[in-house]
Amino acid sequence: MDLGTARLTADTAGIAKASALLAAGHLVSFPTETVYGLGADARNGTAVAQVFAAKGRPSFNPLIVHLARTEMAQTYVHWSDTAEVLATAFWPGPLTLVLPLKDGHGLSKLVTAGLDTVALRVPAHTTAQDLLTAFDGPVAAPSANPSGRISPTTADHVIAGLSGKIAAVLDDGPCAVGLESTIVGLNKAQPTLLRAGGLPREAIEAALGQPLALSNGDDITAPGQLSSHYAPAGTVRLNASKAQENELFLGFGKMTCDLNLSASGDLTEAAANLFDHLHQLDAKARPIAVAPIPDHGLGQAINDRLRRAAAPR
Repeated sequence: MDLGTARLTADTAGIAKASALLAAGHLVSFPTETVYGLGADARNGTAVAQVFAAKGRPSFNPLIVHLARTEMAQTYVHWSDTAEVLATAFWPGPLTLVLPLKDGHGLSKLVTAGLDTVALRVPAHTTAQDLLTAFDGPVAAPSANPSGRISPTTADHVIAGLSGKIAAVLDDGPCAVGLESTIVGLNKAQPTLLRAGGLPREAIEAALGQPLALSNGDDITAPGQLSSHYAPAGTVRLNASKAQENELFLGFGKMTCDLNLSASGDLTEAAANLFDHLHQLDAKARPIAVAPIPDHGLGQAINDRLRRAAAPR
């Protein structure tokens, strides 16, 4: 027990305990392949309200609903041929689909921020799958960190940010992808990229056989669209060739730096390391300079997170 927050082992007993806590309306953090999520029963308005309170999250920012199987998604939304193509190709996995809600869906309005759409995902992580299968219902789960701060990729990150504010964290080590899911909106004529993430845009476009439209960013229609997000306590300076006085340097590729996202220039490795390295540098309470990251594949999602981390706040 950690100041009221239990650390559960990702075994049969731990998963059963986590499922029981969710069913009782409590908050449980659990690992996915992207980051650790902060789970609540998506049908329980009181439980979902606790998510916003624990995170200090604006109530106009919608949440992603996590499900064990694709068939469960079809009970909440108007499914489409495009949704079927993408779900067949990428679920379970780091892709979230935003679709129009059905009447009588039963989800809390807090989950959708009052919108007529909802964001859905079927995660690939074994422990997440086991928990969602045991719970057998929709789990609203934003990243398990204080709103606007660095996302958690380990149980220690969760405890550091939310200790005493949630019932438990299901600990199954570090997350493999390390970036939140890619979000695609399917509620308009053309599929729209709402947030770059752990599934490269190019892979989605290849599956669809057409380019994705890009969100204009005017409306908050999905999680992760706030201009300032994923932020360390100090300032972040991007596309730096070296650190200035008192800055810590987050590198990429072969270079001298305080921490390196990937010395070999591997974007998959860089994505997995991004939030953990930001946590480590943030703990030193100094400004952070970041080396340029190639803006293709997973680099697009990494740069998206870095721009939001560096945004004025």
